[in-house]
Amino acid sequence: MPSPLGSPTSSRSVTQTVNGSHRFTIKGYSLAKGMGVGKHIASESFTVGGYQWAIYFYPDGKNPEDHSTYVSVFVALASEGTDVRALFELTLLDQSGKGKHKVHSHFDRALESGPYTLKYRGSMWGYKRFFRRAMLETSDFLKDDCLKINCTVGVVVSETDCPRLHSIQVPESDIGSHFGILLENEEGSDITFNVFGEKFHAHKLVLAARSPVFEAEFSDRMEDDNEIVVTDMEPKVFKALLHFIYRDSLIDDEEFVGTSSSSMPSVSDALAAKLLAAADKYDLPRLRLIGGGKSRSVWAHLSDGGDTINRSVRQQTWENGGEQNQGMWVQLDGGGDGEGSPRQEE
Repeated sequence: MPSPLGSPTSSRSVTQTVNGSHRFTIKGYSLAKGMGVGKHIASESFTVGGYQWAIYFYPDGKNPEDHSTYVSVFVALASEGTDVRALFELTLLDQSGKGKHKVHSHFDRALESGPYTLKYRGSMWGYKRFFRRAMLETSDFLKDDCLKINCTVGVVVSETDCPRLHSIQVPESDIGSHFGILLENEEGSDITFNVFGEKFHAHKLVLAARSPVFEAEFSDRMEDDNEIVVTDMEPKVFKALLHFIYRDSLIDDEEFVGTSSSSMPSVSDALAAKLLAAADKYDLPRLRLIGGGKSRSVWAHLSDGGDTINRSVRQQTWENGGEQNQGMWVQLDGGGDGEGSPRQEE
């Protein structure tokens, strides 16, 4: 019994030209005459299809048999290459504005003769009898003792196309939501935090991975000691802290996303300031940057030293916040007290 046929496959070969042009201006044509048969004036090299090319103009012709009756023009491969296949076009520009250019094109004969193959560096394509010199010198191609030649090169390239697999849209990472579910359903939790009577269940491994402070605290505790009492943080702040540790984002809670104004600071700014202090306490630099960057008013709360924020929160952010937080204190206070702590008004 014959084996079943596999899925059919396909491919496609595409052969085309990579085209480029260069204009060569020859000033002082009359002075170039008489330089000798086979002597040329070369253009600057130019790149087409990954190869260097140059235009060679022979004022006295390239062929000794013509006795300088014709000017010769060639395009040469000026870089290393083997069997470079290309099409060419050489155009002597009419400078009268009539547009009657003299065109010698290989592109028009591509189907008849195919591309020209240049075997090696220095190989040339062109015309020994490009234009009769006597006619050239009385034509509109020569103006103010100047000639302009345009050269177009089309390098032949081939490639094989294979069917491409459909691109797959990869969704954004949702690892944070999975860890968030782990926090919410408390499955596998092995540590309890008692925050003013409200209990939060969490996972030592997750907390230790996110915070070096938690890691150190867990390593110093007895294995069967699975409850920690938190006395320096409100339950809603600790809840927001755990939310960030598990989800790597700020909590979406009305208490934390309210608006604020310069005349009436909102409660959310006050809570955000306390969350900033928590970030300092547990060494969570990303939370510190996110929380600190949310609003300058958070820092304004901390700097006013009034009833809105407890002074202990303000002092804690100074002691734990490092140069970045301390720098903000100096800006808001108008300078420090010279004793390494935020200036407080009496």
